[in-house]
Amino acid sequence: MKENEFIVVVGTSAGGMKALTALIEQLPKDFPAPLLIVQHLSSDATGDALLNELNKIGKLKCIHATQGEKIKSGQIYLAPSDNHLMIEENGSILITKGAQENRSRPAIDPLFRSAATSFGNRTIGILLTGYLDDGTSGLIAIQRCGGICIIQDPADADYPDMPKNALNQIKPDYCIPIAEMGGILSTLVARKSKKQVAIPEDITKEVQIAKRVLSDLPSVNSLGEQVPFNCPGCGGVLWKMNKGPDLRYRCHTGHAYTAATLLTEQTMKIEETMWTALRMFEERKNLLTTIAQDQKGATATSAKERSKMSQIHIDRIRAILLSNDEASVTDSAV
Repeated sequence: MKENEFIVVVGTSAGGMKALTALIEQLPKDFPAPLLIVQHLSSDATGDALLNELNKIGKLKCIHATQGEKIKSGQIYLAPSDNHLMIEENGSILITKGAQENRSRPAIDPLFRSAATSFGNRTIGILLTGYLDDGTSGLIAIQRCGGICIIQDPADADYPDMPKNALNQIKPDYCIPIAEMGGILSTLVARKSKKQVAIPEDITKEVQIAKRVLSDLPSVNSLGEQVPFNCPGCGGVLWKMNKGPDLRYRCHTGHAYTAATLLTEQTMKIEETMWTALRMFEERKNLLTTIAQDQKGATATSAKERSKMSQIHIDRIRAILLSNDEASVTDSAV
């Protein structure tokens, strides 16, 4: 890449294949910037379906990103499953199995932050359809580093949560439907970049943590303050980040959460624990029932009473698990 060339980073989740194909098919074969894409994938997915679709409909070559490769203009790089995709300052690709961010790996925020610190005001970040709010913090980092932020119009998104949550935290340069993005991108990458602003130290530190360069208490202490919550990923202490309008948390091993994803993770852990408790109470009741049937006297009477009490606990837990709690359904949306 030349010194004044832009880099385009794109993040999406649910509904991403449709959105990405609609975006990529608009770009000309001489598009003068590389595009790096994070599509949320399950750890056992290959991403080949998206790769093949983008190569079929687009004029730009699309490949899976590989460690150490130098990015080239006019080429699309897809984040591999179960790995974060990041950019080094020298323009080479970093593939890392670092801690999940926002319950995802690959996650959008690590890519966006690394692009912002490496390319500054030559970074164009695009956030598309999806659930929850991965990508919001990354867009804020891009904006703070002088880059350009584009958010899909929620009315145009199949899953509008991700764009909506970003719009609640940031005023983007553009909030437009996908059909307008190709023309805007071609105009933006043809411009001369403005004077670079200083890269904030806290963003640089978060990038270093994600790259696994920093993973110590002093580093995270400098970014925020400890809070009385545990990290769902590793059980360690969480810090509330001090910078930026979005409410975020991070542990010293690298896991990071927005408030929404932390609540979602806590909800899932609670449900998992309650199902375990239900199973254990049912096993306890079955054992007490057997004792009551096989024994006599006080032992049988005690076992029968304790079995009834276990059934009360079972009914209470089952009622909670089977209730249609609207808040819980919202918390668990992924």
